[in-house]
Amino acid sequence: MNTADIDNEWDYTADEDGDIEEAGPSGAPVERLRIVTDRRQEPLRIDKFLMNRIEHATRNKIQQALEQGFILVNGEIVKPNYKIRPGDEIVVFETRNPESTEVIPEDIPLNIVHEDEDLMIINKPAGMVVHPGNGNYTGTLVNALAFYLNKENIDTTALPRVGLVHRIDKNTSGLIVIGKTEQAMTKLAAQFKKHTVHRRYIALVWGDVQDDEGTIIAHVGRHQRQRKIMDAYPDGEHGKEAITHYKVLERFNYVTLVELRLETGRTHQIRVHMKHIGHPLFNDSTYGGDRIVKGTVFTKYKQFVDNCFKLLPRHALHAKELGFIHPSTGQKIQFDSDLPEDMTGVIEKWRTYTSGMNRQLKERMEG
Repeated sequence: MNTADIDNEWDYTADEDGDIEEAGPSGAPVERLRIVTDRRQEPLRIDKFLMNRIEHATRNKIQQALEQGFILVNGEIVKPNYKIRPGDEIVVFETRNPESTEVIPEDIPLNIVHEDEDLMIINKPAGMVVHPGNGNYTGTLVNALAFYLNKENIDTTALPRVGLVHRIDKNTSGLIVIGKTEQAMTKLAAQFKKHTVHRRYIALVWGDVQDDEGTIIAHVGRHQRQRKIMDAYPDGEHGKEAITHYKVLERFNYVTLVELRLETGRTHQIRVHMKHIGHPLFNDSTYGGDRIVKGTVFTKYKQFVDNCFKLLPRHALHAKELGFIHPSTGQKIQFDSDLPEDMTGVIEKWRTYTSGMNRQLKERMEG
C-alpha cells in the first residue's frame, strides 16, 4: 500500500445523508492490505504498528480509518489503542475506486431549482448516483455537472469534485446544493460540518410510530460484519454521533408518513435510525423494508403491498427542504421541493386503503 492508498482513501464530501466527514466516496470497501503478525510480535498499539508498515501513512489517518471500521483485527473493529498480539490478522480496506477517477462530461438533463454565480440547487431524481464509483462510472450527477459547467465555461478541473459538497443516496430523491466556485464550496462545506444546514426529509416508514414526535440518538458506523451497510450503536462504542428528529405527519395503520430533520448527517443515517427504532423505510431493500413488516396475512393485503412496491421501486425517502447561509450574500436562503410522483402515488394508495379499512370497521361496530 502506498501513500495514495491512505491519503486518497477518504474524501471530504458530506455523507449521503448530509454531514461532512471522511467517508468512502465510491461505495463498497475493497481489501487493500492483509497482515498476519509474527508469533514473536510484542504488544504494540495498532496505530503505531501500521504507521511502521504503511509508507507515509499518518497516525491521524490510521486512527480515523480504525474508528470508521476500515481496519479490522481478526474480523472485528478495534480502537486505536488496541495492542496487537502474535497471530493477529489485520485487514485494511479502502473505498477509493482503483480505476481511473477521470470524470467524463455527459449531456444529462438536470432539474435546476436555483442557480446564481456561486451555487446551484438540483432536484435529484431517485435512481441517479451522485458521483462515479464502483460499477457507476457514467450517468451520475457529477458527470452531468461536468458537462453543464463546462458549457458555462467554468473550469471543472479546478473545482474539487465538480462542485460537490454533500451527497444523498442513489435511491433518495430531492435537493442537493452544488458550489460553482472554490470559495463557495469551502463556505458551504463549513456549514455542513458545523451542522447549521437545514435539511428536512419526508419518509414513509413501516409500522405505526408510537410518539407523534421524538428524537433518535445512536452512533452510526459501518456494520461490523457486513461492510457494505451501516448500523446503529446506541452505546457509542463504534461509529459517530448521530441525531435525527422526527415528527408524524399522517398514520395509515401499518405505515406512517414522517418528517425527519437531521441534526447530524451520517451515511444512511435516516435509514439506519428508523430501522433501529423498529420502523424501516418502506421498500428499503438494504435495511429490511422490502417485505411486509406490519399488517395482515390476507392475500389481498400482500397483493396491495406488492403493488405499492412496484409503484415505488426504491426506499421511500425524499430530501424536501434545504436551507443555508448564502456564501456571498450572507443571507439565509431556503428551498423546497415537491414529493415525486412515485411517493405521492403510494401515499395516496395507503390513504385510500386505510380509509376503506376504517369504514369497514365502523360498519361492523355499528352493525
